[in-house]
Amino acid sequence: MDKPVSYLQKHGGITKGRVERFLTNGQWEKVNLNASLYEAQVSGKRNIELEAWSASGQERPTFAHAIKQSFASIETGHNFSPSWSSHWVRATLQIPVEFEGKEVRLHFDPSCEALVWSAEGEPLQGITGGGGDTKHIDFILTSKAKAAEPKRVLYLEVACNGMFGNGVGSLIGPPQENRKFALTKAELVVLNTEAWGLRHDFEIILAMAKHLPQNSSRAWQALATANEIVNIYKVGDRKSISDARAVSAKFLAAKGGDANHQVYAIGNCHIDTAWLWPYDETKRKIARSWATQVDYMDRYPEYLFAASQAQQFEWLQTLYPSLFKRVQEKAKIGQFIPIGGTWIEMDCNIPSGESLARQFLLGQRYFETNFGQRSKVFWLPDTFGYSSQLPQIVRLSGAKYFFTQKLSWNNINKFPHTTFHWVGLDGSSVLTHMAPANTYTATVSVEDVISSVGRHKDVAYSNESLFLYGNGDGGGGPLETMIERLKRMENVDGLPRVKHAHPNDFYEHVEKNASDLVSWKGELYLELHRGTYTSQANTKKYNRQAELLLRDVEFLSVVAQSIAAGFNYPAAELDRMWKDVCLNQFHDVIPGTSIEMVYKDTDKMYAKVIDKATHLKEDAVMALFSHIAAESVEEATGVLFVNTTGWQRTDVVAVSGIRSAGVQQVSQRDEAVLMLANTVPGCGVSIADISSVQGDSMAVPVSVFMDGRGCIVLENIYITASISCVSGNLVSLWDRRVERELIPQGKAGNIFCLHDDVPLYWDAWDIEIYNLEKFVELQADKVTIVDEGPLVASVCVEVVISEQSRLRQWISLSATSPRLDFDCEVDWHEVHKCLKAAFTWDISSDVATYDTQFGVVQRPTHRNTTWDMAKFEVCAHKFGDLSEYGYGVALLNDCKYGYSTLGNTMAISLLRAPKGPDANCDMGHHTFRYAVYPHQGSFNESSVVREAYQFNVPLVQLPVNFGTASVASKIAGIKPLFTVEGASNAVLDTVKKAEDGHDHIIVRLYESYGGRARATLSTSLKVARQAHFTNILEEPTDRITFVADTAGRMSAEITFKPFQIITVRLALRK
Repeated sequence: MDKPVSYLQKHGGITKGRVERFLTNGQWEKVNLNASLYEAQVSGKRNIELEAWSASGQERPTFAHAIKQSFASIETGHNFSPSWSSHWVRATLQIPVEFEGKEVRLHFDPSCEALVWSAEGEPLQGITGGGGDTKHIDFILTSKAKAAEPKRVLYLEVACNGMFGNGVGSLIGPPQENRKFALTKAELVVLNTEAWGLRHDFEIILAMAKHLPQNSSRAWQALATANEIVNIYKVGDRKSISDARAVSAKFLAAKGGDANHQVYAIGNCHIDTAWLWPYDETKRKIARSWATQVDYMDRYPEYLFAASQAQQFEWLQTLYPSLFKRVQEKAKIGQFIPIGGTWIEMDCNIPSGESLARQFLLGQRYFETNFGQRSKVFWLPDTFGYSSQLPQIVRLSGAKYFFTQKLSWNNINKFPHTTFHWVGLDGSSVLTHMAPANTYTATVSVEDVISSVGRHKDVAYSNESLFLYGNGDGGGGPLETMIERLKRMENVDGLPRVKHAHPNDFYEHVEKNASDLVSWKGELYLELHRGTYTSQANTKKYNRQAELLLRDVEFLSVVAQSIAAGFNYPAAELDRMWKDVCLNQFHDVIPGTSIEMVYKDTDKMYAKVIDKATHLKEDAVMALFSHIAAESVEEATGVLFVNTTGWQRTDVVAVSGIRSAGVQQVSQRDEAVLMLANTVPGCGVSIADISSVQGDSMAVPVSVFMDGRGCIVLENIYITASISCVSGNLVSLWDRRVERELIPQGKAGNIFCLHDDVPLYWDAWDIEIYNLEKFVELQADKVTIVDEGPLVASVCVEVVISEQSRLRQWISLSATSPRLDFDCEVDWHEVHKCLKAAFTWDISSDVATYDTQFGVVQRPTHRNTTWDMAKFEVCAHKFGDLSEYGYGVALLNDCKYGYSTLGNTMAISLLRAPKGPDANCDMGHHTFRYAVYPHQGSFNESSVVREAYQFNVPLVQLPVNFGTASVASKIAGIKPLFTVEGASNAVLDTVKKAEDGHDHIIVRLYESYGGRARATLSTSLKVARQAHFTNILEEPTDRITFVADTAGRMSAEITFKPFQIITVRLALRK
């Protein structure tokens, strides 16, 4: 009978349905290609004997410990539980004689994750059990079985969590605590390699039929080829598979042209350092994932794999040293590519500028030490927005390229570029690429590859793209099937060209060949996940405290080493603490989007850092001033103040524990003695007698009174603040210096607004714009006078938030400043609510100015466009400022990051109450502070930057014996250790010892307002004349000469460009 004519074009949809079923499991698997994928399969105790031992609790024992335990027999169907527990399986395997000459694999599916170990204790490969596309349960026992194989023993370390933790019902739901994982498969198999080859071919051909333009001849050719293969194939007929492969080979042999889009493919597994699992599980995910990838490198010499995050490499080096050596070997030949240059893939909103610098300093130094190379690419596929100072920091770290894709998640505006120059605050530029496939976990499907062209927004300027593939977030990485598909798509007519490539090759080719790439200036604001500026409030508070505490420790330790005999700079301790702080800045930890287990761990880590740093700070202070320190706090007659900021300041300081007899004021809140620290030099010291109220220590007293209109009034020589006894709101703020009312008629400040906070899906991540529409203004339950001067006057406002939650706030005004402080304690037990404090000012401006890393950024106060509207909630560090010509008001904070400004109303987000992935996020007791700082002149004419530092960096205190004349004389002889003069916009941010162990000091400064500056940096330390400007890695770039000035200090003039970060390396003289 003649072969019937195919009327393919007349029934294309039906034919597609037919060929799709050629690969599906279920109803048709016994008559389609799946029936031929295995030549043989055996199970049962004759070939696989399984025994297990379960570790107690959440212990994760070592291999050496586990194999010494008593193992009990198990079979398939056995349940591993509960969540987060560990179980070790000993598998004794007997390969059947009939498998001789064949490649034999173990299929082991525990429905969760596992690591295969050799009997000698070598980690061999990861296992990802369960369903879905991430499944990887096969392990190659031998590439060619012998006639009489001896029994083999393997160990499998089973971890009771899925790739994405233990949430049930929702990816981001809180983990189920007693989840069970069934061992569903344990068998030895022999693959039909020809059938698997046909499967990989067919996947490509079928996908081309579905995803190429449906009116294209190539799509019809693909469908016809797939249909022909189905017609040829017969179950159980090996020749039919070979014949079908000949047909597929002919189709795939048709080449595309040289002008086709070029895709540079790189395998990766993007292991979130913590997220829906704790840090300790990440350490095992790294071993599971990277062992698998190293095995693929042995089997596929062309395969390349990139991994970032130096912390993960250090964990592997410590916990799995033999695997780490294999990684180093593969890195040496270019297959395993350490990339990124940072300690972890950090959040870029919350960490300080110095923290971002340390991320690169730690990361690049680690990669250079252990792999002999630095990363040219700042690699950050998944974080929630990108600070405008990153281009400068990246360039100063020795990198010049940037990769991400997260802006594809924008939920209001589509980001308009794919390949472009990103220009930072100071004008520094990095070549940036955002993978047009819009993912870093592509599966190497035809659709993925086609999207690399179709979604490429700059293809007119650059006809190439970077393509990241492999299972990720929870690790795993590329699968064998992905590598096989990529091999088939290298150069196929109808598709872009695809090749394995080092990311450097991609960027260097773009740099050389792209024409007229556009530039994007300023921050890369993610129009999503705005709740991450506020969620997990304590984590953000501890981070701010740790950053600034380490700053003080480094400064004081440098000084102590330079001046105090026998003091050793605590380099190792500081290195460890900075690594922990940087670790917790991971982009799912500090934003507040991890499970509760993670925050229990980070709370302990922060407590250790803060405790250790506090003791190191005390050690440095005592090394410098022990000769005048009081024997005990109770016996002190004076207090020494050390100012670690770079400018002179006058503060009212609370000193706890010292005697209160004869002092000017005792705080009624906590019984601390209030003292005036008057004109403390920048980077210098002063001393005050506890009972002194004479001369320069006098301040015009602050007062508090009822005004007869139902308000309590706080007043000093600068401002008059009126607080309503009914609402607790700030109803008037009068600047006495310029006779100006700052609050419009009928408006108020310090209004507590309780918003509904119900996002579309991403609970801990998102604050949505519609949440701003639905809120209640909370009223005070009680308002009372607390402190009545002369140094501080204060009012206590008590607010009932709900039946479950309460707030107490102390509003205080000192005698020395126009700054009005708000000190809050909150017991918070809400469900999907957000608490904000809002202030409306009689100020008109189209923009508000916000503190960011090493600078400021301006954002609109209106919603003219969708781009303006999208920034309804933004990130700021120590302040937000609303200024017009001649005047402004700043809203400072000590640990908050979420701000919103619309028109003349600025609000700060204080607390949220999401229920996933941490069901108890932010529940409990909180303390935090914010402040209002009115200033004459616009923002650029103000001292807001300095005031915000002072609000966050308290003077260091040391109780001393003031009674002897020698104390005052000894203090008077201490000159300011560093000064920056001639430019108030130049900020001295960091003083530390050089990382390389030399007797050198690193001083980091930046221009803070966006202008130029010529400043004189001086030090009273004994430093050499010849110094150097350096990059962030502390490597010299240019020389700078210091000369002795008339005061005996060593000084040099430094010129700043707008927002420029400058690092100076000084050598101490012997």
